[in-house]
Amino acid sequence: MKHCKIILILVIVLFQSCDKKVEQKEEEDTVKTIENVSIYTIGDSTMADKPNPDENPERGWCQLLPEFLNDYATVYNHAVNGRSTRSFITEGRWDSVQKQLKKGDYVFIQFGHNDQKENSPKRYTNPHTAYRNNLTKFVKDARAKEAIPVLFSSIVRRNFNADSTLVDTHGVYPLETRLVAQEYDVPFVDLQYLTETLEESYGVEGSKKLHLHFAPGEISYFPEGKEDNTHLSVLGATEVATLAVAELVEKIEAFNFYVKKD
Repeated sequence: MKHCKIILILVIVLFQSCDKKVEQKEEEDTVKTIENVSIYTIGDSTMADKPNPDENPERGWCQLLPEFLNDYATVYNHAVNGRSTRSFITEGRWDSVQKQLKKGDYVFIQFGHNDQKENSPKRYTNPHTAYRNNLTKFVKDARAKEAIPVLFSSIVRRNFNADSTLVDTHGVYPLETRLVAQEYDVPFVDLQYLTETLEESYGVEGSKKLHLHFAPGEISYFPEGKEDNTHLSVLGATEVATLAVAELVEKIEAFNFYVKKD
C-alpha cells in the first residue's frame, strides 16, 4: 500500500512537470509568432506630442501610449494640434501616413474637436457628410494597405454646469464615428463615454487635475496661470491612455501581445 502511494505521488509530479513544460512551450511558441508592429496615430491636440516635456505639464494621451507597450510595438504619433479630418487630409498629412503603412500596422483615428468649429472653414466638417466620409476614407485607405484601422470617439471636455452635471460639447460627431465603425466593422473605442466616467469619478474640483489648471505664478511654464478644460495634464493623459489600452485589449485579441505585463 505504501509503495502504491509513492508511485501515485510520482505519477502526479510527472504529470505536473509535463503540464508545465507544455505551457512553457506554448508560451515560447506564442512569443516566436509575435511580429513587430507599428502604430500610427492620427488626430488632434488631445492625442498629440507636446514640446518641452521637462517643463511643459501638458500631454497628449498618445504621447504616453509607448509607456504601456512592450518592445514589439512602436508608436508613430502623427496627431497635430488644431487638426480636423478636413485639414489633416488637405495638408497632406494623411497621404504621408498612408505611404508608410504596412500589412498588420495599426492606425488609431480620433477626430472631432476641431471638425465642429463652424467659424473655421478650413477645418469644419458637417458631421453627417464630410466628417463621416473623411473617417470612411481613413478606414478604406488603411485597409487598402492591409493595415488595421481603429476608431476612437473624442475625449470629453471638462464642462460641468452650475448643478455639477458634466455636459456634452461634441454633439453628433461621436455618434457618426460609432456609425462608421459599425458600418465597416472597425474596432471602436468609445473614449467619450470612458472619459465622461473618468471626469465624473474625479468630481467637479478633482477633475481639474486631469487638465491644465494653474494659478498665476504656480508654475514657470504658465507664469500668468492657465485654465484649460480640454487639454490633458500628465495625470489626465495617463488616465486616458490606461482606459484606451484596456479597451484595445478587450476589442482586439492580438493587441494583448503588445502590452507590457506587470
